[in-house]
Amino acid sequence: MNMQATNFEFRFRFLVISIVFWLGFSLYSLDRVNAGDALASWIAAHSALAKDHIARLIFALAALLTFSAAAIRTWASAYLHSHVVHDTALHSERLVADGPYRFVRNPLYVGVILVGIGMGSMANRYGFFVIVIGMFVIAFRLIFREEAQLLASQGESYRRYLQTVPRLIPAFTPRVGASGARPRWAQAFFGETFFWAFALANISFAVTLNLKYWYMSLLAAIPLYALSVAVLKRQTRAGSSA
Repeated sequence: MNMQATNFEFRFRFLVISIVFWLGFSLYSLDRVNAGDALASWIAAHSALAKDHIARLIFALAALLTFSAAAIRTWASAYLHSHVVHDTALHSERLVADGPYRFVRNPLYVGVILVGIGMGSMANRYGFFVIVIGMFVIAFRLIFREEAQLLASQGESYRRYLQTVPRLIPAFTPRVGASGARPRWAQAFFGETFFWAFALANISFAVTLNLKYWYMSLLAAIPLYALSVAVLKRQTRAGSSA
């Protein structure tokens, strides 16, 4: 069985991710019980802790996961560059082994999985599993596709990198030396506005427990993402013509 993502999956990977989130949250039509609230009720029933305190802790952890996802992806984009991260084409002409890539091979997909768990806490009980499992499947299929192409283009140097740096669970210390590449933080934050909106949504809900602010943050993510993609495409075209 071929576990590599197809050309369509890679080209429209952000659309595929969005569809999984939509499918997960649409399951509220079948079950109105929130996953985080259900977990808080279960823990409260088996302990002496108050359900409200447990729920606040669960949603705080979810906010921390989404914040970590945005931070890790921004760190990775600072070295890989956002126009490559969001390009529909797979770039395998060079190997990036700086920043988070010294600790883990696929920090961008670590972010995808973390944001799936964090945002999944806002779905219902079925939706949580659809989103989390969906993010894992998408991430691994894209990883297998990228690794195969990088191995074909980079050869032995990438094979050594595969053997040295873990795929998804970050090492505690750098596994490869730094090459001296300088991060570009401004374009990285701009390119990851979609994930920062997710983080803001979950943080606002964890603080207020008010869904109004959660929805407002998510609605803001749509035009921000569209703007960032348009600007990055323009920069890519400008770089190609230069």
